[in-house]
Amino acid sequence: MTDKATNGGLGAFDLVIFDWAGTMVDFGCVAPIAALVEAFARHGVVLDERTARADMGKAKADHVRALLARPEIADAWVAANRAEPGEAEVAALMDDLGPLMRDAAAQAAELIPGATETVAALRAAGIKVASSTGYTREMMAPVLVRAAEQGYAPDHLVCANETLAGRPAPLMIYKACVDLGVWPLSRVVKVDDSEAGVAEGVAAGCFTVGLSASGNGIGLSRAALDALDPEDRAARLAVSGALLKGAGANLVVETVADLVPALAAARA
Repeated sequence: MTDKATNGGLGAFDLVIFDWAGTMVDFGCVAPIAALVEAFARHGVVLDERTARADMGKAKADHVRALLARPEIADAWVAANRAEPGEAEVAALMDDLGPLMRDAAAQAAELIPGATETVAALRAAGIKVASSTGYTREMMAPVLVRAAEQGYAPDHLVCANETLAGRPAPLMIYKACVDLGVWPLSRVVKVDDSEAGVAEGVAAGCFTVGLSASGNGIGLSRAALDALDPEDRAARLAVSGALLKGAGANLVVETVADLVPALAAARA
């Protein structure tokens, strides 16, 4: 239980749990898409980006299962491989996806602008910083190194397959809270760019923040997003934000750089 005052502002929180791709690194959540498209292509199945993004935020094996469950993907798999997709096919795809994801994630591990400043402000307020991801620990290894080189090293990390169920189940959040000794869950903030990650925070009973600009909802690099016509940019942000709100987000901001003032205002 916290010793901090509970009179609002940042003092209302003890822990913030950040997602990784699209939230703290990899503006546009590009790495997992490139890896998924290549993994399926190796098995003769063409996977378009929009379809690949539909289940983003889930543990990668669950993401693969969700893709194979889509009728059009299942049909394409049968046509290319003369077999119905099942757990053996999930395992085969994951064998390819692991190294592909590791390489893609390492290349896309640049911190999103404002990430280090946000973490510094949270820690200055006495708030712990944890992280969770749909990546396996193997996939995360190079990302952790690159993030630390840029000044970001969270207090805690939970990876896919380290709990009995992944997002949208709340078990990764529960694990972080148990390991860090933080409770109640109402004093925990979950920050994520995906609908599955937002749903995870809601299921756990956290104050949940969605990021509409930097992640899966729009899926563009920072440069590509900034190059959009202002009306087009605003329209895309509105759609992305509405999806996160629909998943249950208490608050939606554009990127992690906007988090601290938004949290302070939300609990003022």
